[in-house]
Amino acid sequence: MHLFSSASCGVIDSSSSRTKFFSQRKFAAALAGAAAGLLFLTAVASAADWPQFLGPTRNGVYAGAALATTWPKDGPPVVWQQKVGAGFSGPVVAGGRAILFHRVGNNAVVQAFDAGTGKAGWSFEYVTDYRDDFGFDPGPRSTPTVADGKVFTYGAEGMVHALDAATGKKLWSVSATEKFGSGKGFFGRVCSPLLEGNAVLLNVGGADGAGIVALDKDTGKLLWKASNEEAGYSSPSAATIGGKRHAFFFTRANLTSVDPQTGAVHFEFPWKPAISASVSAAVPLVIGDLVFVSASYQAGAVLLRIKPGGPEQVWSGDDILSNQYATCVQRDGFLYGIEGRVDHAPGGSLRCVELLTGKVRWSADSLGAPTVTLAGEQLLVLTDKGELLSAPATPTAFQPTARAQILPFTVRAHPAVADGLFYARSNNKLVCVDLRKTAAP
Repeated sequence: MHLFSSASCGVIDSSSSRTKFFSQRKFAAALAGAAAGLLFLTAVASAADWPQFLGPTRNGVYAGAALATTWPKDGPPVVWQQKVGAGFSGPVVAGGRAILFHRVGNNAVVQAFDAGTGKAGWSFEYVTDYRDDFGFDPGPRSTPTVADGKVFTYGAEGMVHALDAATGKKLWSVSATEKFGSGKGFFGRVCSPLLEGNAVLLNVGGADGAGIVALDKDTGKLLWKASNEEAGYSSPSAATIGGKRHAFFFTRANLTSVDPQTGAVHFEFPWKPAISASVSAAVPLVIGDLVFVSASYQAGAVLLRIKPGGPEQVWSGDDILSNQYATCVQRDGFLYGIEGRVDHAPGGSLRCVELLTGKVRWSADSLGAPTVTLAGEQLLVLTDKGELLSAPATPTAFQPTARAQILPFTVRAHPAVADGLFYARSNNKLVCVDLRKTAAP
């Protein structure tokens, strides 16, 4: 797996008091915009739910009650665990159910469990013919989305399904391969569905202008298509900026913004790998009127300010915060994420970077290929070896307050945090651990 070459731009001089003053003003405005843009989602998303990839607001943030910052000697209590099939698809939690998309034998399986007990509920399965050309995991890559009483999935072989969230009954299905000419790519189809109004948005990399498609959530009927670009391995995000709704897609060649209701392209910002055999998987992270995009393979990171005339580059550079797989989180003007290649030893570095300047505040090595989730004032870092760490989200230093082995090797999927419970999966196990303060010693 490989990626990108970087654009170059001078980093803002953080030593200049004038630059700092205006940066602080701009960041305050950005936070106000972010609060306004997420107000609706916050109002409808319960702290007891983590209904899609990266959580209710698709930014890796858990907004529920504060969690315990220290754990018992043997780690946080294990509420339940289940043996599961293959896949990189993460769990989601909604309506009292934990739902996992995995592969058992030659079947792709969408499985519901009781979120509190792990008791198996409904399941839906279909035959999949996906084979990984490099001998990697043959399971689904994309995390399900639960919305409007439905579960939406996108399999590695290209099948899109809508299921009834209460029963698992199939409502409709579409083959992105047959209908849109979606290509297999290097590592299968990867895009966690994004629901915007009545539209299910997907980056399928199809032919004849069907790089990005919108399907009717109730029927699966094509609403619109846009872009001629191949699909990347990133999932879309959405936000309202300057009164205009944007759905952001990180394709193989661009950061593309489209109107989620019509498919009209707002802009395309070139950001692509220098080599074709690459994986750009981090989700575009929106903070107010800013969008942060990053990738490994010498592509690096870029921060854009979205203006009426299009994106304006704030800073860019390689060797700052070039995420290969995991998506960053942001708190109080600082980004926390992974710099560098994680598929080669010794892995990537967990870093804290100033959002508006790109200045690295601290770096922690030897964590392999972790994911990062923000829960209030703390970071939850889950390594690919199954170790969970808790640490304050502060630009001062990375100082874990708790750590525990909760899963076996290998872990690549993003976790879910719902009602104080932490759900994560390895390549053969799904576990639920209790991080609530009441569970602490």
